[in-house]
Amino acid sequence: MDDKTLLEIKDLHVWYKVYGGYLKVLHGVNFLVRKGERVGLVGEAGCGKTTTMKSILQILPPGDSRIPKGEIIYKGKDILKMSFGELQRLRSKEVAMIFQDPTAALNPVFTIGAQIGDVVRYSIALEEKRVKKEKIKTLSARALKEVYMPDPERILTNYPFQLSGGMRQRVCIAMSISSPRNLLIADEPGTSLDVTIQDQILRLLKEIVEKQGTSIILITHSLGVAREMTDRIYVMYAGTIVETAPAKDLFKNPVHPYTRGLLASVPKISGGGIARGIPGRIPDYLNPPPGCRFQPRCEYATPSCQEKPPQLFEIDKDHFVACYLAQR
Repeated sequence: MDDKTLLEIKDLHVWYKVYGGYLKVLHGVNFLVRKGERVGLVGEAGCGKTTTMKSILQILPPGDSRIPKGEIIYKGKDILKMSFGELQRLRSKEVAMIFQDPTAALNPVFTIGAQIGDVVRYSIALEEKRVKKEKIKTLSARALKEVYMPDPERILTNYPFQLSGGMRQRVCIAMSISSPRNLLIADEPGTSLDVTIQDQILRLLKEIVEKQGTSIILITHSLGVAREMTDRIYVMYAGTIVETAPAKDLFKNPVHPYTRGLLASVPKISGGGIARGIPGRIPDYLNPPPGCRFQPRCEYATPSCQEKPPQLFEIDKDHFVACYLAQR
Protein backbone atom coordinates (compact mmCIF):
# COMPACT_ATOMS: atom_id res chain seq x y z
CA MET A 1 0.00 0.00 0.00
CA ASP A 2 1.69 3.24 -1.19
CA ASP A 3 1.37 6.77 0.22
CA LYS A 4 -1.22 7.76 -2.41
CA THR A 5 -3.63 4.95 -1.48
CA LEU A 6 -6.34 5.86 1.03
CA LEU A 7 -8.46 2.69 0.99
CA GLU A 8 -7.86 -0.80 -0.35
CA ILE A 9 -10.27 -3.72 -0.19
CA LYS A 10 -8.68 -7.12 -0.75
CA ASP A 11 -10.55 -10.34 -1.59
CA LEU A 12 -13.62 -9.37 0.47
CA HIS A 13 -16.35 -11.97 1.04
CA VAL A 14 -19.63 -11.15 2.81
CA TRP A 15 -22.39 -13.63 3.64
CA TYR A 16 -25.90 -13.05 5.02
CA LYS A 17 -27.54 -15.68 7.18
CA VAL A 18 -31.03 -16.73 6.03
CA TYR A 19 -33.36 -19.65 6.69
CA GLY A 20 -31.81 -21.88 4.00
CA GLY A 21 -28.17 -21.14 4.82
CA TYR A 22 -25.93 -18.25 3.80
CA LEU A 23 -26.39 -15.82 0.93
CA LYS A 24 -22.86 -15.49 -0.47
CA VAL A 25 -23.27 -11.92 -1.68
CA LEU A 26 -19.71 -10.58 -2.01
CA HIS A 27 -17.27 -12.99 -3.61
CA GLY A 28 -13.69 -11.75 -3.67
CA VAL A 29 -14.15 -7.99 -4.11
CA ASN A 30 -10.99 -5.93 -4.76
CA PHE A 31 -11.32 -2.16 -4.63
CA LEU A 32 -8.91 0.79 -4.44
CA VAL A 33 -9.37 4.49 -3.66
CA ARG A 34 -6.50 6.97 -3.87
CA LYS A 35 -6.27 10.22 -1.94
CA GLY A 36 -8.40 12.93 -3.58
CA GLU A 37 -9.81 10.49 -6.15
CA ARG A 38 -13.42 10.27 -7.32
CA VAL A 39 -14.39 6.62 -7.80
CA GLY A 40 -17.64 5.30 -9.27
CA LEU A 41 -19.28 1.96 -8.50
CA VAL A 42 -21.94 0.84 -10.98
CA GLY A 43 -24.05 -2.28 -11.48
CA GLU A 44 -27.57 -3.66 -11.28
CA ALA A 45 -29.68 -3.44 -8.13
CA GLY A 46 -28.80 -6.24 -5.75
CA CYS A 47 -25.26 -6.78 -7.00
CA GLY A 48 -23.60 -5.89 -3.67
CA LYS A 49 -22.65 -2.23 -4.05
CA THR A 50 -24.20 -1.02 -0.79
CA THR A 51 -23.01 -4.13 1.09
CA THR A 52 -19.44 -3.34 0.02
CA MET A 53 -19.70 0.22 1.32
CA LYS A 54 -21.40 -0.79 4.58
CA SER A 55 -18.52 -3.21 5.15
CA ILE A 56 -16.10 -0.27 5.16
CA LEU A 57 -17.97 1.38 8.05
CA GLN A 58 -18.80 -1.97 9.67
CA ILE A 59 -22.53 -1.24 9.79
CA LEU A 60 -23.75 -4.57 8.36
CA PRO A 61 -26.67 -6.18 10.25
CA PRO A 62 -25.20 -7.65 13.46
CA GLY A 63 -25.76 -11.38 13.84
CA ASP A 64 -27.12 -11.82 10.31
CA SER A 65 -23.91 -10.97 8.44
CA ARG A 66 -20.54 -12.63 8.28
CA ILE A 67 -17.19 -11.72 6.71
CA PRO A 68 -15.38 -15.07 6.31
CA LYS A 69 -12.49 -13.68 4.30
CA GLY A 70 -10.89 -10.43 3.19
CA GLU A 71 -9.19 -7.22 4.31
CA ILE A 72 -10.30 -3.56 4.31
CA ILE A 73 -7.15 -1.47 4.65
CA TYR A 74 -7.64 2.20 5.51
CA LYS A 75 -4.48 4.29 5.92
CA GLY A 76 -2.50 1.10 6.41
CA LYS A 77 -4.77 -0.40 9.07
CA ASP A 78 -7.29 -3.23 8.66
CA ILE A 79 -10.77 -1.96 9.56
CA LEU A 80 -11.94 -5.53 10.25
CA LYS A 81 -9.47 -5.72 13.14
CA MET A 82 -10.23 -2.31 14.67
CA SER A 83 -11.54 -1.95 18.22
CA PHE A 84 -14.93 -0.37 18.94
CA GLY A 85 -13.27 2.93 19.86
CA GLU A 86 -11.24 2.97 16.63
CA LEU A 87 -14.37 2.29 14.59
CA GLN A 88 -16.19 5.14 16.32
CA ARG A 89 -13.35 7.50 15.47
CA LEU A 90 -13.32 6.24 11.87
CA ARG A 91 -17.04 6.99 11.50
CA SER A 92 -16.82 10.35 13.25
CA LYS A 93 -13.62 11.82 11.82
CA GLU A 94 -12.50 9.91 8.75
CA VAL A 95 -15.31 8.37 6.66
CA ALA A 96 -18.92 9.49 6.13
CA MET A 97 -21.74 7.88 4.17
CA ILE A 98 -24.73 9.52 2.48
CA PHE A 99 -27.57 7.02 2.13
CA GLN A 100 -29.89 6.89 -0.85
CA ASP A 101 -33.10 7.48 1.11
CA PRO A 102 -32.90 10.67 3.20
CA THR A 103 -36.33 9.99 4.73
CA ALA A 104 -35.09 6.73 6.24
CA ALA A 105 -31.73 8.23 7.20
CA LEU A 106 -33.27 10.98 9.37
CA ASN A 107 -35.15 10.35 12.62
CA PRO A 108 -38.69 11.81 12.31
CA VAL A 109 -39.06 12.63 16.04
CA PHE A 110 -35.97 14.85 16.40
CA THR A 111 -35.31 18.26 14.91
CA ILE A 112 -32.68 18.77 12.22
CA GLY A 113 -30.62 20.76 14.72
CA ALA A 114 -30.63 17.89 17.23
CA GLN A 115 -29.52 15.37 14.62
CA ILE A 116 -26.74 17.44 13.07
CA GLY A 117 -25.78 18.57 16.58
CA ASP A 118 -25.23 14.97 17.70
CA VAL A 119 -22.79 14.41 14.83
CA VAL A 120 -20.96 17.67 15.55
CA ARG A 121 -20.91 17.08 19.31
CA TYR A 122 -19.36 13.62 19.05
CA SER A 123 -16.78 14.79 16.52
CA ILE A 124 -15.67 17.65 18.79
CA ALA A 125 -15.81 15.49 21.92
CA LEU A 126 -13.00 13.34 20.51
CA GLU A 127 -10.71 16.38 20.73
CA GLU A 128 -12.26 18.54 23.49
CA LYS A 129 -13.58 17.49 26.89
CA ARG A 130 -16.22 20.22 27.18
CA VAL A 131 -18.39 21.19 24.23
CA LYS A 132 -20.45 24.40 24.36
CA LYS A 133 -23.97 24.42 22.91
CA GLU A 134 -23.28 27.67 21.09
CA LYS A 135 -20.35 26.13 19.24
CA ILE A 136 -22.43 23.11 18.23
CA LYS A 137 -25.20 25.34 16.90
CA THR A 138 -22.74 27.53 14.99
CA LEU A 139 -21.03 24.56 13.34
CA SER A 140 -24.40 22.95 12.52
CA ALA A 141 -25.65 26.13 10.85
CA ARG A 142 -22.35 26.48 8.99
CA ALA A 143 -22.72 22.92 7.63
CA LEU A 144 -26.22 23.72 6.35
CA LYS A 145 -24.90 26.91 4.78
CA GLU A 146 -22.20 24.89 3.00
CA VAL A 147 -24.93 22.91 1.18
CA TYR A 148 -26.80 26.13 0.24
CA MET A 149 -29.74 25.64 2.59
CA PRO A 150 -31.86 28.79 2.88
CA ASP A 151 -32.16 30.26 6.39
CA PRO A 152 -30.02 27.64 8.26
CA GLU A 153 -31.10 28.94 11.68
CA ARG A 154 -34.74 28.18 10.89
CA ILE A 155 -33.96 24.78 9.33
CA LEU A 156 -32.28 23.70 12.57
CA THR A 157 -35.64 24.02 14.34
CA ASN A 158 -37.56 22.04 11.69
CA TYR A 159 -38.41 18.34 11.70
CA PRO A 160 -37.63 16.16 8.66
CA PHE A 161 -41.30 15.99 7.55
CA GLN A 162 -41.31 19.78 7.19
CA LEU A 163 -38.65 19.65 4.46
CA SER A 164 -38.79 18.55 0.83
CA GLY A 165 -36.89 15.50 -0.42
CA GLY A 166 -34.11 17.64 -1.86
CA MET A 167 -33.73 19.59 1.37
CA ARG A 168 -33.62 16.38 3.43
CA GLN A 169 -30.86 15.07 1.18
CA ARG A 170 -28.94 18.32 1.64
CA VAL A 171 -29.28 17.86 5.41
CA CYS A 172 -27.77 14.37 5.09
CA ILE A 173 -24.87 15.81 3.11
CA ALA A 174 -24.45 18.58 5.70
CA MET A 175 -24.21 15.94 8.44
CA SER A 176 -21.51 14.18 6.43
CA ILE A 177 -19.38 17.31 6.00
CA SER A 178 -20.05 18.90 9.40
CA SER A 179 -16.47 17.90 10.23
CA PRO A 180 -13.60 17.36 7.73
CA ARG A 181 -13.58 13.86 6.22
CA ASN A 182 -11.01 12.04 4.11
CA LEU A 183 -13.54 9.78 2.39
CA LEU A 184 -17.17 10.41 1.47
CA ILE A 185 -19.39 7.51 0.36
CA ALA A 186 -22.47 8.59 -1.60
CA ASP A 187 -24.94 5.75 -2.07
CA GLU A 188 -27.15 6.84 -5.00
CA PRO A 189 -27.82 10.24 -3.39
CA GLY A 190 -30.30 11.31 -6.06
CA THR A 191 -32.41 8.16 -6.40
CA SER A 192 -35.56 9.47 -4.67
CA LEU A 193 -35.33 12.97 -6.16
CA ASP A 194 -36.56 14.52 -9.39
CA VAL A 195 -33.97 15.15 -12.10
CA THR A 196 -33.50 18.87 -11.43
CA ILE A 197 -32.88 18.39 -7.69
CA GLN A 198 -30.73 15.35 -8.45
CA ASP A 199 -28.53 17.50 -10.69
CA GLN A 200 -28.20 20.11 -7.92
CA ILE A 201 -27.19 17.45 -5.38
CA LEU A 202 -24.56 15.93 -7.69
CA ARG A 203 -23.12 19.35 -8.53
CA LEU A 204 -23.01 20.11 -4.81
CA LEU A 205 -21.12 16.89 -4.07
CA LYS A 206 -18.66 17.58 -6.87
CA GLU A 207 -18.03 21.09 -5.53
CA ILE A 208 -17.51 19.84 -1.97
CA VAL A 209 -15.05 17.17 -3.09
CA GLU A 210 -13.04 19.62 -5.19
CA LYS A 211 -12.99 22.30 -2.48
CA GLN A 212 -12.05 20.03 0.43
CA GLY A 213 -9.85 17.56 -1.49
CA THR A 214 -11.97 14.68 -0.18
CA SER A 215 -11.99 11.28 -1.86
CA ILE A 216 -15.46 10.08 -2.88
CA ILE A 217 -17.04 6.75 -3.76
CA LEU A 218 -20.19 7.34 -5.78
CA ILE A 219 -22.63 4.44 -6.09
CA THR A 220 -24.97 4.97 -9.01
CA HIS A 221 -27.14 3.18 -11.58
CA SER A 222 -26.55 6.00 -14.04
CA LEU A 223 -23.57 5.48 -16.31
CA GLY A 224 -23.91 9.09 -17.43
CA VAL A 225 -23.53 10.34 -13.86
CA ALA A 226 -20.52 8.08 -13.33
CA ARG A 227 -18.92 9.39 -16.50
CA GLU A 228 -19.34 13.04 -15.49
CA MET A 229 -18.62 12.72 -11.77
CA THR A 230 -15.78 10.21 -11.41
CA ASP A 231 -12.16 9.66 -12.40
CA ARG A 232 -12.30 5.87 -12.32
CA ILE A 233 -15.16 3.36 -12.45
CA TYR A 234 -15.65 -0.12 -11.00
CA VAL A 235 -18.30 -2.33 -12.62
CA MET A 236 -19.80 -4.84 -10.18
CA TYR A 237 -21.87 -7.90 -10.98
CA ALA A 238 -23.28 -10.35 -8.41
CA GLY A 239 -20.75 -9.51 -5.73
CA THR A 240 -17.66 -9.43 -7.96
CA ILE A 241 -15.74 -6.67 -9.74
CA VAL A 242 -15.81 -7.57 -13.44
CA GLU A 243 -14.09 -4.48 -14.88
CA THR A 244 -12.37 -1.30 -13.74
CA ALA A 245 -10.76 1.49 -15.72
CA PRO A 246 -10.43 5.28 -15.91
CA ALA A 247 -13.88 6.66 -16.76
CA LYS A 248 -13.00 7.85 -20.26
CA ASP A 249 -11.30 4.52 -21.12
CA LEU A 250 -14.22 2.44 -19.88
CA PHE A 251 -16.68 4.21 -22.16
CA LYS A 252 -14.26 4.28 -25.06
CA ASN A 253 -13.30 0.60 -24.83
CA PRO A 254 -15.67 -1.54 -22.70
CA VAL A 255 -14.43 -5.14 -22.71
CA HIS A 256 -16.43 -7.29 -20.31
CA PRO A 257 -19.74 -8.55 -21.81
CA TYR A 258 -21.60 -7.24 -18.76
CA THR A 259 -20.14 -3.74 -19.15
CA ARG A 260 -21.12 -3.78 -22.82
CA GLY A 261 -24.60 -4.92 -21.84
CA LEU A 262 -24.99 -2.06 -19.37
CA LEU A 263 -23.97 0.48 -22.02
CA ALA A 264 -26.35 -1.11 -24.53
CA SER A 265 -29.17 -0.78 -21.98
CA VAL A 266 -28.91 3.02 -21.81
CA PRO A 267 -31.87 4.63 -23.66
CA LYS A 268 -30.81 6.77 -26.61
CA ILE A 269 -32.34 10.26 -26.59
CA SER A 270 -31.86 10.53 -30.35
CA GLY A 271 -34.06 7.47 -30.93
CA GLY A 272 -32.97 4.29 -32.65
CA GLY A 273 -35.38 1.85 -31.04
CA ILE A 274 -35.72 0.33 -27.57
CA ALA A 275 -32.53 -0.39 -25.61
CA ARG A 276 -31.63 -4.08 -25.82
CA GLY A 277 -30.99 -4.75 -22.14
CA ILE A 278 -29.42 -7.88 -20.62
CA PRO A 279 -31.54 -11.06 -20.67
CA GLY A 280 -31.89 -12.98 -17.40
CA ARG A 281 -31.33 -11.88 -13.81
CA ILE A 282 -28.64 -11.90 -11.14
CA PRO A 283 -27.95 -15.38 -9.71
CA ASP A 284 -29.35 -16.90 -6.53
CA TYR A 285 -26.78 -16.02 -3.85
CA LEU A 286 -27.81 -19.07 -1.85
CA ASN A 287 -26.56 -21.33 -4.64
CA PRO A 288 -24.46 -19.17 -6.97
CA PRO A 289 -23.25 -20.72 -10.25
CA PRO A 290 -19.73 -22.15 -10.32
CA GLY A 291 -17.03 -20.25 -12.16
CA CYS A 292 -17.92 -16.81 -13.52
CA ARG A 293 -21.16 -15.58 -11.97
CA PHE A 294 -22.15 -13.86 -15.21
CA GLN A 295 -21.78 -16.96 -17.40
CA PRO A 296 -25.50 -18.03 -17.25
CA ARG A 297 -26.39 -14.71 -18.96
CA CYS A 298 -23.31 -14.37 -21.19
CA GLU A 299 -23.55 -15.08 -24.91
CA TYR A 300 -19.77 -15.64 -25.07
CA ALA A 301 -19.58 -18.20 -22.24
CA THR A 302 -17.33 -21.23 -22.73
CA PRO A 303 -16.88 -24.42 -20.64
CA SER A 304 -13.91 -22.82 -18.86
CA CYS A 305 -16.22 -20.03 -17.61
CA GLN A 306 -18.17 -22.64 -15.64
CA GLU A 307 -15.12 -24.15 -13.97
CA LYS A 308 -13.16 -21.35 -12.31
CA PRO A 309 -13.90 -17.64 -11.69
CA PRO A 310 -11.69 -15.42 -13.88
CA GLN A 311 -9.32 -13.05 -12.09
CA LEU A 312 -8.86 -9.37 -12.93
CA PHE A 313 -6.44 -9.15 -15.84
CA GLU A 314 -4.72 -5.93 -16.95
CA ILE A 315 -5.35 -5.29 -20.65
CA ASP A 316 -4.16 -1.68 -20.66
CA LYS A 317 -2.80 0.86 -18.19
CA ASP A 318 -5.14 0.83 -15.15
CA HIS A 319 -7.74 -1.11 -17.18
CA PHE A 320 -8.55 -4.50 -15.61
CA VAL A 321 -11.10 -7.08 -16.74
CA ALA A 322 -12.22 -10.34 -15.11
CA CYS A 323 -13.08 -12.29 -18.26
CA TYR A 324 -11.46 -15.18 -20.15
CA LEU A 325 -12.52 -13.45 -23.37
CA ALA A 326 -10.05 -10.61 -22.65
CA GLN A 327 -7.19 -13.04 -22.03
CA ARG A 328 -7.37 -14.74 -25.42
